[in-house]
Amino acid sequence: MDSQLRSQVVFHLTGRLPDDDGAEQLLPAGLRPALLAPYRKLESIRHDFPVVLAAGPGEYVASLAAVVDGALRTAAPQGPQGEAMRKRALHVERLIREAVANGAKGTLLEAWDTAVAGAGTDDAWRREMTAVRNALAVDGELAGCDSRLPSRFLRHAWAVVQGEKARAARVRIDALVLRLEGILRADYARSAVAFQAANLQQTFGGTHQALFNFATMSRLLAPAASQGGLDTPRRARIEWALQTLREQTFFPPSGDPAAQDADNGGFVFGNVSAALDAYRQRLPDMLSLLKALSLAELEVEGQFVEQLHAPIFDGMQSQDFTAAELQFFPDYLVALDSDAPGVQADLANALSSGMPVKVLLEVRDLLEEAAPGQGRFSVGMRGSQLASMAMTFGDAFVLQSAASNLLQMRDGIQRGLRHAGPALFSVYAPADGESTLPGYLAAASAMQSRAFPAFSYDPGRGPDSATRFSLENNPQPDVDWPLEFLTYADQDLQAVTEELAFTFVDFLLADRRHSRHFAVIPRAHWGEGLISARQWLESPPADAATGLPYVLAVDDADLLCRVVVDERMMRAAQRCREAWHRLQELGGIHDSRAEALLAREKALWEQARAVEAAAVAPTAAPAVLGDQPSVAAAVPVTPTAEDEATPDPDTAYIETLRCSSCN
Repeated sequence: MDSQLRSQVVFHLTGRLPDDDGAEQLLPAGLRPALLAPYRKLESIRHDFPVVLAAGPGEYVASLAAVVDGALRTAAPQGPQGEAMRKRALHVERLIREAVANGAKGTLLEAWDTAVAGAGTDDAWRREMTAVRNALAVDGELAGCDSRLPSRFLRHAWAVVQGEKARAARVRIDALVLRLEGILRADYARSAVAFQAANLQQTFGGTHQALFNFATMSRLLAPAASQGGLDTPRRARIEWALQTLREQTFFPPSGDPAAQDADNGGFVFGNVSAALDAYRQRLPDMLSLLKALSLAELEVEGQFVEQLHAPIFDGMQSQDFTAAELQFFPDYLVALDSDAPGVQADLANALSSGMPVKVLLEVRDLLEEAAPGQGRFSVGMRGSQLASMAMTFGDAFVLQSAASNLLQMRDGIQRGLRHAGPALFSVYAPADGESTLPGYLAAASAMQSRAFPAFSYDPGRGPDSATRFSLENNPQPDVDWPLEFLTYADQDLQAVTEELAFTFVDFLLADRRHSRHFAVIPRAHWGEGLISARQWLESPPADAATGLPYVLAVDDADLLCRVVVDERMMRAAQRCREAWHRLQELGGIHDSRAEALLAREKALWEQARAVEAAAVAPTAAPAVLGDQPSVAAAVPVTPTAEDEATPDPDTAYIETLRCSSCN
């Protein structure tokens, strides 16, 4: 074994080079997986980000590219006449994308005006871009794919759903208030008090009050006052329900300043304990409002029966709330950090508390390295285990996704926010500055490499796991690692196309904190002992010297290099693949139980076929004694089609009627 190979073997087995002094190994600047080389200038490529957190009707979120495309379809002339306008608008879109990537804030219209002002000064430019601006269908805050995106995205989606819920609740409450007030007004109009002189006088305008003697009018009309009206218990019930509906604070009127405070005024929390305390304090008010709603609906329909309904209302308790009743009230949004101590216990408390809570779990680090016995997860297994744990609660909606995939999962997010029960949204967005990749690519590579796959568990979709669980949006979900083709130029400048798998190791390569697990191999030492990480994971070699795993990478200059990986990272990749296999089985892909059952049924079927074939097969002729002819000899033999199709080579024959070989 030469010294270079020995050095590589030592590194793979120990994670240290022979001359390693303990300092962090320096990899080439900007090292990234080779499959990501085409996306180095991400801001110049149209993709899902930034997104517009839209305000108003329609989609609550849309990509900038989709919004600009919609505006161009409206404002730009069809065909070649509108080509210049489209190019200018796409240039403005690119300027906005670059500004957001550099930290710019504001709404889409503000960013559009800023970009147009800095991009051109001629009047034609401004007129065209103003026309496109006026055709933009939505406006709202722009959000890039960074570490703040999960919180901004979920809070916006939550606010949209709560706004819909509040509007529906106000319609219901306001309608009941009007009808209860009508009942009381009608009762008052029939009462003796309404026929008193002072009250009769108030029913006339000031111009005509001097024309009547209201004392005489009262004396004449008072005997006609109805003696029926509302009895005292019913009037008390209606007045209590009316007061409760008017004074409830869960759904303030749209013009009330408290309506603007619903986001920060008691329904958004940073920890589970505070949310549980607020929920328990509000339980009496929630119970009163539910009683008032039910009682009011019975009274306005005239269906309240004292002997039947009074005991029911007296016995109502807050612990008897159903999921449908709780769904009427605003949901509690709790944002948790997966790095916070005790996050597993907090998550379990939230999802099992019975409160209408939606939990955002922000995962910023998938690569924690923990020693055994510390009660923490190992490399690469952490975020998805928390979400998988949440599925065991049964009635909890669970959605896991990388930040780069949130736009694609927007419908699923709204399903979870509307779910009549607890919901968990586990979202991975890497901390800024820890990856050599921009935030969008870093998050997307986590999903692509199975480090943080996307899935959803929706109890509202059906009664079993087959309908509830979905591996939606994962690339090539039926294989271990997504496969893509990479085309590059070799040393002779000849094009080479190679199929590569994007593995968990490729994802780790872009994280600066884990550079010590990788070592670049000079091109002169690309020997036969090197195998791809995909091959190693499929069949780990018994002897490290015969199979050192490597991944292809490119540096800042887009020069291709091979990077050998230490064994610890390869074992982490194996655990990642095993976790992906478990999710595949939940999604009905390569289900081991189904495959075992299929193999057993296939074996039984083949056995039954063999028995049938043996039963219908001709039996051999029995042996014959002496000169007695056998039964087989007495049966004439009929030539088969195969025999007729194969002529005797010793007999002359013509192959076709038009044979051209002879006359």
